[in-house]
Amino acid sequence: MKSSSYLRFLNAVKAIEGQSQLDAIQKKLLDKVMMEMSREIDVLVGDLLALKALGSQATLHGRIKKLSEEGYVDLVMDTVDNRKKIVTPTKLAIKYYEKLSSCLSQASYA
Repeated sequence: MKSSSYLRFLNAVKAIEGQSQLDAIQKKLLDKVMMEMSREIDVLVGDLLALKALGSQATLHGRIKKLSEEGYVDLVMDTVDNRKKIVTPTKLAIKYYEKLSSCLSQASYA
């Protein structure tokens, strides 16, 4: 049986994700940051903490901190309000999503 494009994509993603240390919550938070970046919308730490479906504020804060420690995001002070931090993806995060995009392209043309 010939595997579908989607199954080839899932296998390629599994290989990439095996190289990263991101858990499911971190991936969803990073997805949110990247999606909003693509729309040119700043994401604040508070915006991510409001995603109650992903976990408690303490859980989410820990995951955001870990994303920062692992080099996937930078937390930048808002220039207008020092109480706010903007979450910005780093080159490492952008490279991770470029690899995912490449997997999708390869799977659909294989």
